[in-house]
Amino acid sequence: MAGDCYIGIDVGTGSARAGVFDAKGAMLGTAKADITLHRDPGGIVEQSSAEIWAAVCGSVQRALAASGVGADRVAGVGVDATCSLVLIGADGAGVPVGTSGDASRDIVVWMDHRALDQTARINATGHAVLAYVGGIISPEMETPKLLWLKEHLPASFEAARHFLDLADFLTWKATGSLARSTCTVTCKWTYLAHEDRWDASYFREIGLGVLADEGFARIGTEIVAPGTALGHGLTAEAAEAMGLRPGTPVGAGLIDAHAGGVGTVGADGAPGTVTSRMAYVFGTSACTMSSTREPGFVPGVWGPYFAAMIPGLWLNEGGQSAAGAAIDRMVRGHPAYAEAAAQASGMSVPGWLAARIEAAHDTLSDCAKAAGPMVVVPDFLGNRSPFADPGARAVIAGLGMETGLEDLAAQYVAGVCGLGYGLRQIVEAQAANGVAVDTIVISGGAGASALVRQLIAD
Repeated sequence: MAGDCYIGIDVGTGSARAGVFDAKGAMLGTAKADITLHRDPGGIVEQSSAEIWAAVCGSVQRALAASGVGADRVAGVGVDATCSLVLIGADGAGVPVGTSGDASRDIVVWMDHRALDQTARINATGHAVLAYVGGIISPEMETPKLLWLKEHLPASFEAARHFLDLADFLTWKATGSLARSTCTVTCKWTYLAHEDRWDASYFREIGLGVLADEGFARIGTEIVAPGTALGHGLTAEAAEAMGLRPGTPVGAGLIDAHAGGVGTVGADGAPGTVTSRMAYVFGTSACTMSSTREPGFVPGVWGPYFAAMIPGLWLNEGGQSAAGAAIDRMVRGHPAYAEAAAQASGMSVPGWLAARIEAAHDTLSDCAKAAGPMVVVPDFLGNRSPFADPGARAVIAGLGMETGLEDLAAQYVAGVCGLGYGLRQIVEAQAANGVAVDTIVISGGAGASALVRQLIAD
């Protein structure tokens, strides 16, 4: 029978997930697998591509089993992932990205901040390409990380046959195609999609001229729109690992937040239009996505990127490097965390706190007042937008000697409100530079509880 169902694969910071959906978007089955983060001093955060690929394949198999859908009904596979950097050697195996020398740790995770010095030097060039990343490149992007590898791990840099964004790595593993998505290379690698080219002068000026000399073979010579069918579909090996049919179509991927942005700004029934809505995609970090018909240059807000999320439109991408991670950091570090976890009875502590606070207050304003005198600036991983300061640090003001559940709840509310204030700063910076929105649509996983949505939107 003709395929009438689809598989979506989402690789976040802490887990890989797969879902089986019918043609109307109803989810028929889902599964997930946790993935490991390896942290070392100096802002280093690494992962394993082999572990992630195994987690993806296992999740697809379990999601299919849960759905009751046979492989013959799957019409296509879509992929999104974090904007992490993967190094692959000539033999297809991983290349170590850290001083541990562990070849299984072949991914520099998006939140890795090892390349602060390289980032500063790149920004000091003032190269014209930087206008398309908000004027200031971030250590979360790929060219500073590549420069760090070239300078600190030259053997790994030389051994890498391919440098891939994680979403492009997954589609390569699935199909054998090395085509890169416009989304990944434009948003994180400085590809100029509006001109269909890499800027060789940029790479030469920042110290990565070897990539230009090679004709950009290691970072991508075939750039395609997200969703483009790649290669001949699933290879026999990938199909067997996933429990699907060889040849099942696989689309070029998206960065995870951008996939959320497509679903959010394009949602049926949402007020406004695609160009008047801002998507606020909440997860470990949080991203704002605003689409315009003409390019809008906003200092400190990434972009404008052409056709990186929606065909034919420009994208401004802001956000907060720590969102769900900031809330988790505050909650876990509080003296009452163990007591809260015991009372949560299997719920996440932030979710339990949100329910507890809502039950105790009549209005949203009353919920916000539960923060009392406490104020939180949640920049645990620096400020992504609109100040573009990776050296910024979090502040928790108004602390007293209290250590109980009420104090934990106050800190939680103050943290969520702090994220809301940060969102307001992004909205105001965009409006001041001609990128105005009239509707904010919030989406995300468990971290984006109803209370989080309400407090941030307010």
